[in-house]
Formats: sequence, C-alpha cells, structure tokens
Amino acid sequence: MFEFLKAMISFMEVFLLSAGFLPVDMNINYGGEAYSAPVIETPVYIVENEKSEYYIVTSDEHGIAVDTAARELQSYIEKISGVILPVTTEGLLPDGAKAVFLGETAVSENTGIDYSEISEDGFLLFCDGENLIIRGEDDRGTLFGVYTFLEEYLGVRWFTPTLERVPESEDVVIDKNLNRIVEPSFAVRRNDTMGTNEAYRARTRMNVSFHKNAEEYGGTLTYSLWDATLITLVPKSLFSEHPEYFAMDENGNRHTDHVCMTNPDVLELVVENCREIMTNATNGSKFIHIGQDDNINYCHCESCEALYEKYGAVSAPTLIFTNKLADILGPEFPDYTFTFYAYNETDRPPTDKTLRCRDNVAPVLCGLHKACRSHSLLECGAQDGDDSFLNLYGDPETTIAEDFKVWTEISDRTYIYDYTINFLFSQQFFSNFEYMQETMQYMHDIGITGYIYNCGDGHPAAFNELRNYLLCKLQWDVNADVEYHMNDFLKAYYGEEAAEYIKEIIDIQTAQVKATAHAFDFDWHYQSGFYPVHTMAKLDCLWEKALNADITDEQLFRVETANLSWEVFKANQMQGEYFFLNPMRIENQKRLYDELKSHGIDKISSFWLLAEKEDINFILRPINWE
Repeated sequence: MFEFLKAMISFMEVFLLSAGFLPVDMNINYGGEAYSAPVIETPVYIVENEKSEYYIVTSDEHGIAVDTAARELQSYIEKISGVILPVTTEGLLPDGAKAVFLGETAVSENTGIDYSEISEDGFLLFCDGENLIIRGEDDRGTLFGVYTFLEEYLGVRWFTPTLERVPESEDVVIDKNLNRIVEPSFAVRRNDTMGTNEAYRARTRMNVSFHKNAEEYGGTLTYSLWDATLITLVPKSLFSEHPEYFAMDENGNRHTDHVCMTNPDVLELVVENCREIMTNATNGSKFIHIGQDDNINYCHCESCEALYEKYGAVSAPTLIFTNKLADILGPEFPDYTFTFYAYNETDRPPTDKTLRCRDNVAPVLCGLHKACRSHSLLECGAQDGDDSFLNLYGDPETTIAEDFKVWTEISDRTYIYDYTINFLFSQQFFSNFEYMQETMQYMHDIGITGYIYNCGDGHPAAFNELRNYLLCKLQWDVNADVEYHMNDFLKAYYGEEAAEYIKEIIDIQTAQVKATAHAFDFDWHYQSGFYPVHTMAKLDCLWEKALNADITDEQLFRVETANLSWEVFKANQMQGEYFFLNPMRIENQKRLYDELKSHGIDKISSFWLLAEKEDINFILRPINWE
C-alpha cells in the first residue's frame, strides 16, 4: 500500500508538471570534469611566425600506421600555419636538427617510460626541451597520439566525417615541460556516426570496425562473425532433418526462433562452422560472436530448463556453450576472443557465481535496451515492456545496473552494447543527454572494458550527430566535460548565433522529459515528454530564432533538419499548427512530409520507410505514415 501511495504522488506530480501547474527543474548537469585548456608556461615553438626548423621523424623501420600519423600531422600543421614540415627517418635526420618524433624512435627510448606499461591505444606526449615525442603502446596508439595532439593542443576538431574545424595561426607551440601519458577509458570503442569511414573512426580514436581491418589506421578490432550469428552457424534449413537442434516451446513443440544450447550436436556443428569461418577470415579479425535471434522464444527442453534452475538465469546455457566453444577452438586460435549476447531473455547473469566466463570469453551486455534513459540508471529502475502503474510511477529496483556489476564479477572482460535512440520512433528528440556521462562512468568504475553502440538508421535529425560526437568523447574519456563538447559542436554544426538557441532547446526538452516521462529505446512518441502550452510556445519561439539566425546555408539546412524532430513531435501530439480542429492541419502535414523528404529523412522509425506521399492518409499522424 505504501508503494502504491508513493506512486500515486509521483503520478500527480507528473500530471501537474505536464499541465504547467508546477515549474520544471531546469538544473541540468550533463556531467564530466570541467574542461581546462592546456597551459603553456615555457613555450617551445614548432612553428613561429610561419617558419619552422622542425622535421617529422619516424624510425627507419616502422608500420604503415606511423606513415599515416606523419602524413596527418604534416597535413594539419600546414593547414594551421601554412608551413610544411619535412618528413624523414631517424637515419636521414641531419645532426642537431629539431623534430617531432613519432613511434618507436631511438629518441623515444630516452624518456624513461616503459611503453609496455601503457594500455592498448594509449600513448606518451613528451617534450625533452626542444623535441616533441609522440609514441604509443603500439602504432595505433602513436596515431591516436597525433590526433590527440592536433585536437587538444592545436585546436583541430572532427565533428562529423564531413565537418572539421582547423584554426589558423602563425605559431604552433607546445609547453617545454609537456609530459603526459594518455590512456582510453574503454579498451573497445565504436563510432556509429552516419557516414563513418576509417579516417573518421581513427580521428575520434575509436577502434571497432566489425568487418574491415584498416591497417593504415593501425588496424581495428574486427569480427569473423557478428550479431545474430546462430542463424548462420545453425541454419534454419536444418530444421526438417534435425528439429532437435532448435528450441522447444513450453508445449513441447520445436521451432526455429532459437537454438537449443544444450544439444551436444549443436555444439559440434557450431565448432565446425566457426573453425571454417575463422580459418578463412581475411579481415585480420580476432573476435567471433555467438548471438541468438532477436526474440524471446528460448528453449524449454528438459536440459536447458535444468541449467536455468541450477544457475538461476536463462543466460547459463549460452555462457556454458560459449565456454565450451572457446575451450575447443581457443588452442587453435589463441588470439581470438569469443563473445556472446546477454540480450532479452539472456541479459540477466547467473545467480550462482561459480559459473564464470573463460579468460577468452566476453559477454556483450545489452540490458540498456530496457532501461529508462531520461533518468539516472543508478536511481531509476523503470524498464521498458512493463506498463504497470508501479513500474512507471513507483520506485522499482535498479536491477539493470546491478546486473552489469554481477557480469563484471564473473567475466574478465565485459562489453556494453548500447542503444542510443528511440528505435521505434527515431525521428523525435531522445532524452539521453543528461545521463550519458554518468552511465558510462558507472560502467567504467565497475570494470566494463568495452562499449559498442547502435544509433539505428543514424539520420542527422533528433541531434544524432551531436549524440555520436559526445559518445565518442566519453568512450575515450569518461570524465570528458559533456557540456563543453556539446557547445563546441553546436557552434560549429549549427552556427554561432543559432547554437545558443539550440542549446536552450536541448536543455528544455531534456528537463521536460525528465520531469514527465521515462525515455526508452523502443517506445512510441510519448517518450518525448508532455509539454504545457507555455513551454510549447517557448520552444516554437526558440526554433524560430534559430531558423532566422545569421548562419551559412549549410548550417541553416542542419537547423531545419533538427527542427523537423520538433515538428514531428507536435504533429503526433496534434498540437500547434497540427491541432486536430485546425482546417489547415492536413495541408500542414503534407508540408511536413515534403520537408522531411527534402531534408533526406525517409524514416520515422528505424524499422520502416516513409510511405509514398500518394499512399498516405494525412488525417493520420506521422507515426502512421509507414
């Protein structure tokens, strides 16, 4: 009864906030440590007054990624200062010449640093009094060191694959006492920005490219097989001959929605197929994945049920299966990691912690797809799929956060698979900005070692490009100042004058959704919150100011594209010019459709395309334009 009364109070508060009878708390903390620019106490000029005596130097023998590092450093210093620094090797460097030394040079051995102690992709930035030394734990680390130097010390920015900022200056200067080791917060990092290429992936210091190993950028973490792989490893075409390979429902009937993970013949088949795939892999892959189909129709056979009971979780058979696969294939492929999904029915860890992942096995935790994203993962236990009054307005336990911690206790390596938009309605504002940093900080602190995310169709509406930029910053450094990087991005992407209005819009929507709704990754338009009339009017005014700001045509197009997420929200709620009694509503909706298409948006949901205009009944809301 007490829990119900608390939920009733919460419900009434949401109602009053939605109606505008109570003020919404606008105190938004996006998290991270306050940004501070590098300090130059004793300047060393690599370029001074558009002149330089410096070389860019590599070792006589080096990898292709170090060539990329040298080329990128040379190119961007030229863009900044107009000066081209010659690239050479140590053996050809004139005696007494000053240089920027890249990679495993003899000079870098004099720093007193044990480079083997630096984590993968980490690096040293060091000035020995006149020379700059950039050396990574490996060649990719050296390349990432160059990108960090360009970004943090010279002011270069890579906001999207097609938008960069390069400041102009007569000088390129560093501090004489520069001595800094930089290491990533997560060992495994992925950039899912629309249009991502290998160069942009490296420039944002991400290292996962599921299927392509980009050697010139230091190589990437690639998979021989990824995602719902059991469809490939245990083809459904085998069902007629071997129904026992597949899951049994609660009535004893076999079906192809899932595989039976306790059938030894299934293991034998998967071993054979994985061995062939791993042997023939040409992409330098070091990972292979066990992933079930995307449903919850898991196996109820006697053997599987016995393991559910014994270990207290449906994930147990999948974990045991992957361990056995790793035991058999690990000796043949010692560099491989065997991963599996903890997803849907398998997202909860075994309660019996004697069941552990092998050293070469890593679970990929997908539990965030059920979590509320408009509130703290550590405080809000509401889960998608539970429409009960107590789940939505009560105080349910934070089981998702707790499950993540248990997984780290039974695994040496654990990876997060995150979902960063509302997949069912990706065109609208998704309120996950405030707690991105806190969530990733928690993951890092409990020992999560990798982060992979999926932003759906990745279109540029609903602030997706901003979200991707911030996620890359946080994967590299969970303490990154989110608000600083947000403002930095908004000014470049939308223009200086429009940026202040866009930032206020994001703040208001973030606060309003937090006050009135849970935001889930697979939810309908109601997850964008409820707005009183005066807040709707204020947001309309801010959008109008942003659209009329003094910005470039390209920036205006981006503002227009972002504004469409607000227009779609209003149309779905039948508010403003889309009010159901407005005689111009149908014409306004046709105009909205045309603007979506003209701005490159052909989806309202990640799962289906907009219908052709002539096939749409514009009496219906955009959620029905499929």
